[in-house]
Amino acid sequence: MTGAGRAGVGLIGAGNISNQYLKNLTTFPDVEVRFVADLDTDRAAAQAEAYGIPRSGPVAELLADDEIEVVVNLTVPAVHVEVAQQALAAGKHVWSEKPFALDRDSGAALLAAARSAGRRVATAPDTFLGAGIQSSLRLIADGGVGRAHGALTLLQSPGPESWHPNPAFLFDVGAGPLFDIGPYYITALVQFFGPVAQVHAVTSRARAERVVGSGPLAGQSFPVNVPTHVATLLEFASGQTAQSIFSFDSKLRRTQFEITADDATLTVPDPNAFAGDLVITRGKDEQETVACEGAAAGRGTGVVELVRAIRADVPERASGELAFHVVDVMQSIIEAGERRESVRPASTVTAPPPLDVKWDPTEATLF
Repeated sequence: MTGAGRAGVGLIGAGNISNQYLKNLTTFPDVEVRFVADLDTDRAAAQAEAYGIPRSGPVAELLADDEIEVVVNLTVPAVHVEVAQQALAAGKHVWSEKPFALDRDSGAALLAAARSAGRRVATAPDTFLGAGIQSSLRLIADGGVGRAHGALTLLQSPGPESWHPNPAFLFDVGAGPLFDIGPYYITALVQFFGPVAQVHAVTSRARAERVVGSGPLAGQSFPVNVPTHVATLLEFASGQTAQSIFSFDSKLRRTQFEITADDATLTVPDPNAFAGDLVITRGKDEQETVACEGAAAGRGTGVVELVRAIRADVPERASGELAFHVVDVMQSIIEAGERRESVRPASTVTAPPPLDVKWDPTEATLF
């Protein structure tokens, strides 16, 4: 169903994150949002009305619409693969929220389904396409800090149950700090260093149950089914390394992403954001802050990049292959933590060169 010009888009899943996508996708000129679908058709209708989308209704009706070329899959992680396969079977390309899949087998099956259908299945995060990570990549590529050889990343918080009205799914299989937030960090690390070749890890769970802290379910307890503290050492095929912590067990809220190079340490903006300043530290009293350059339009950027790649018949950057490698790495981290031994991911991937600084999802290129 690949055509020409701007692409018709249908969105499945009208929950909270759909606001971020719809706000942007309805302003990006290379795509046209035509349909919002949800199991709760009233919620779908409300989102369609709020953002001026002409149609809403059940998923089957969206999939039957021949004018929809790309499905944006914003369902819960447990059904990401199932919904993506339905869209592929209907002849659509797919953009899915992270994680790509909950395990290697289902991820590999999704890639096989896309190949069989002759369609593409791309996946969030697309934050690495933003000005923050891309400016950092260009700085390193231009030799601005010397040869990069290592990284340190930290994601620490007490967990989302204090503010999320229904947080149980964030502590279930397919989530936790690693699968919920880890894709942002690991995807960015792969952009800097290429594929991960070996994983070492320790994992733990501070509490078997947690309590909802706000909203109508406040005071209710729920089980914790995944590790809530993950410490890992990643070895890349390039020979570079990264140490990372992903934790929902810390009263100290902290995010950090540092690239250590021969001539300086580069503090990279939060990989869960599209922009931010770069900080270059060359010595004790030698610190420079550099504003990032390029587009920082927000979620949905990857949908535009996917559509432009389809039109140009070139690989998309936030590809299924990249997302599968990240899932493979995350599952390897869990296995390494359980076994207390190193694990080698089965997959590999090629990281693309940095985006041109002039690349912009808000520009009309497909009319």
